[in-house]
Amino acid sequence: MKSMQTELLPVTPSAIARASQRLRAGALVAFPTETVYGLGADASNTHAVANIFEAKGRPSFNPLIVHVSDLATAKRYAEWNAQAENLAQAFWPGPLTLVLPRLEAASLSSLVTAGAATVAIRVPAHPVAQRLLKQFDGLKRAFDPISCAHRHHRSRAYYRCRRPFGHAARRYAVFS
Repeated sequence: MKSMQTELLPVTPSAIARASQRLRAGALVAFPTETVYGLGADASNTHAVANIFEAKGRPSFNPLIVHVSDLATAKRYAEWNAQAENLAQAFWPGPLTLVLPRLEAASLSSLVTAGAATVAIRVPAHPVAQRLLKQFDGLKRAFDPISCAHRHHRSRAYYRCRRPFGHAARRYAVFS
């Protein structure tokens, strides 16, 4: 097994474009949200999503959160009702994840939802996450927070991002 290499990216327009290209190619990208750093992949690419599970040692029965750039994009993947609409209008973009019935026509890998009929979906407010999601043409990204020790702390998560993840032999990019 070959070793993993991490590409550290500054937060610049060219780096956002590079990270977006990596996502389209099926690679993982570590990026910040307003609460944690996490690993992202194209949520429609089963191989890319499987890489999140492998890199994190996460069990495949544990669903991921789909991050999108806006409410209109979120509505392409989940069934909406008045309560979901009110919550999204009040708290998005932001750290609220809604768990809603998955639309049958949604082009999400079944690994993202762990085969469930629901999907966890979120519109992050962090400017880097927003720029990356928009650069990625509004497509969805599966996301798993990078956990460090026993809690999610941004500075410790950042340190974890800078080191290779477990035994997964995949390259990923991280914003520094």
